[in-house]
Order: sequence, then C-alpha cells, then structure tokens
Amino acid sequence: MLAIRNRNDIDIQQVLRNIGYGNNCQPPARIESLIDDYVENVYHLIEPSYSCIIMDIMLVQGASVVIDGSIIFESEVVARLLERCDKVAVFLVTIGNRLEEMVHLLAKDRRLLQATVLDAIGSDVVEKAVDFVQGRIGQAVSFDGFGISRRFSPGYCDWDISQQKMVFQAVDGESAGVQLTEGCLMLPRKSISGIIGIGPSNSVENYNPCRTCHKQDCPGRRESPEYDSEGITRR
Repeated sequence: MLAIRNRNDIDIQQVLRNIGYGNNCQPPARIESLIDDYVENVYHLIEPSYSCIIMDIMLVQGASVVIDGSIIFESEVVARLLERCDKVAVFLVTIGNRLEEMVHLLAKDRRLLQATVLDAIGSDVVEKAVDFVQGRIGQAVSFDGFGISRRFSPGYCDWDISQQKMVFQAVDGESAGVQLTEGCLMLPRKSISGIIGIGPSNSVENYNPCRTCHKQDCPGRRESPEYDSEGITRR
C-alpha cells in the first residue's frame, strides 16, 4: 500500500490550496513553517488501507447502471461514463483515524491554525493514496488490453451522496476500517470511495464526464477545449 516516506510525497502547493491560498498567493511565513514542520512529522499519523473489487457491468439504461444484478448506480453522468466500459472497479481508500484524532485534539486545545494545516495535509495524503490505488488498477487491467477512466465519487455532479450505500454494498468497508453513517458520511473522514470504469483504452481513457455535465460552478470541474461536446478528446 501507499507509503509516505518524505516531503516529496506530499504536494505542498495542493496543501496550500486546501487551506485557501491560490497559486499566485504567497502564504505568511508562519503558515509555511507549520507546513514544513508537519510534513516532516506526519508519517506516523498515516495508516493507509483500501478495499477494491472489479465487477461486471450488466446493464446501462438511461441514468441507471446495474452492476452484477443487485447494485444500481443512479446518475446520468456515471451512466455516460460506464456505457463505454465492460467492467467497473469499486474502491474505498482511507488513511486511518490517527491524523483525524490529532486534528481534533489540536482544535480542542484551540490551536485552530495548526489543526487546519494538519487537516489540509491529510486531504492531500488521502488523494495520493487513491492515486496509488488507481495506478494499481490501471496496471492490472492493462495486461488484458484495457484502460481505465477517471475516478468518480458519490456526491460529485448528479451522483447523489446516498449512493455511498451502493458503493459500500459492493466493497467491504469494514475490511478497510471505514464505516458509513446514516447520513452517508464516511468515518474516518479522510476516506474516499468511488468507481473507475474499465474498458477499451481508446474509449474510456479519453472520456471527460465534465464535458457532458451541466454543473458549471463545480470546483472539481475538469474542462479543456481539447474535448468535444461528447466528452471525447479530439487530438
């Protein structure tokens, strides 16, 4: 599983963006010092684990995707993504609760700046963990001549957060140490769940679901003029 061994494994610029500093905004020296200190000492707070299963796509109809008969994803954007795929990888990744517990202790001690910085580092680390899992999935399916799509999580675009229940039905959340609350939030909070489509490389790797989504104000929107109206790269 992913190992965070040194500061090069953490994206400092992304940590700053997580805190609220844009690319052209210079943070105060105190913020930079805190980040440097925590990045050097955060490793013992990270206990990454994951659960992943690759399943057959049985049917895509309208905004519904049926996976192995009992799991149904409801989303127009997800349906457009998976109609190009033969299989789907359903995953759940976490970095454990030790970092989260430390953030809570810092906040309780009214050290809010320190808590904010450590939380921002945790957000980058869990994304790195998902990058690692996505890379492993891509390597595994490449031997069969397949490619993988972008990853997609409940709560993005029109995929309702309640669909976390379907994700947890597919993967064993307890084996990864993650629980789902009644409100469909994950504990520990530094966890990410979602799907990755698997299919012919030229079909899934070049597909950008953001080009077929009408939510223009989404902070995670990935749009480029290189994509046509169907979300396919035309180079």
